[in-house]
Amino acid sequence: MANDPFRIRDYVPDFDHIVADIVARSAATRATLPMVADIGYGSHLTERLDLFFPKDRSRNLPVHMFIHGGYWRMFSKSDYSYVADTVTSSGAIAVIIDYALMPSVRMATIVDQVRRAKQWVLDNISTYGGDPDCFTISGHSAGAHLATMLFDEAGAPSKVRAALLLGGLYDLEPLQNSFLAAEISITDQEVAAFSPLTHEFDRDVHVSILVGGEETPPFHLQAQALAARLETQGLVVERIALPGSNHMSSVRDLGVAGTREASLLMRVVGGIAAR
Repeated sequence: MANDPFRIRDYVPDFDHIVADIVARSAATRATLPMVADIGYGSHLTERLDLFFPKDRSRNLPVHMFIHGGYWRMFSKSDYSYVADTVTSSGAIAVIIDYALMPSVRMATIVDQVRRAKQWVLDNISTYGGDPDCFTISGHSAGAHLATMLFDEAGAPSKVRAALLLGGLYDLEPLQNSFLAAEISITDQEVAAFSPLTHEFDRDVHVSILVGGEETPPFHLQAQALAARLETQGLVVERIALPGSNHMSSVRDLGVAGTREASLLMRVVGGIAAR
């Protein structure tokens, strides 16, 4: 499908290099940070999460959960361990989660999984020294979409203090006419049920919506639309463009000390999103 603005590889010339880099960084993170791997938050083999801890480990630590992207059909938690470098350097426990991938499951299953992963963290993280009352989240691309599903019940406390949404997808309808039609075949029912632009949200969550300056137009338009919807509902929101960043470099830089992306993640981990 020519000129498909959702086919990331066509717009990121060093796509493979960046993926190789984040996989290598993730292996180094697992080799150096204290961690507990492959904890089950459910019975399915894909329902696993990894916990990473600051090297100076103590009690009542803040907790941050990251959800990876890949258009709901690729990557795993092990590819994104490196995000824990930034989270733990902020003095928090990092939770990196896995979920089942489309098309072997449908969107409803994945959304249910990430919600149960969140609930596992809230119910169990105190056993590992974490404070469930200091819980923040982030996600990239499809992971940003899934992160919105953790605070999308208006009037019900989500227990999420702040969220960072990077390069996210918030209206699923355009994807039905993208290259993904042949890969995951998003249905009309999934568009209606799982497009964040139609949802109501917990007003107590402070939200940072980030988009790379070199992203294609739909990512900018969807970030703008979500920010407007959240603001209309009374949430405190900031929308930030990242000059020079593309869909893959921006997520890599979440784990690279000194980058703007890492600094913004550290701010959210501390529960200090937009004010």
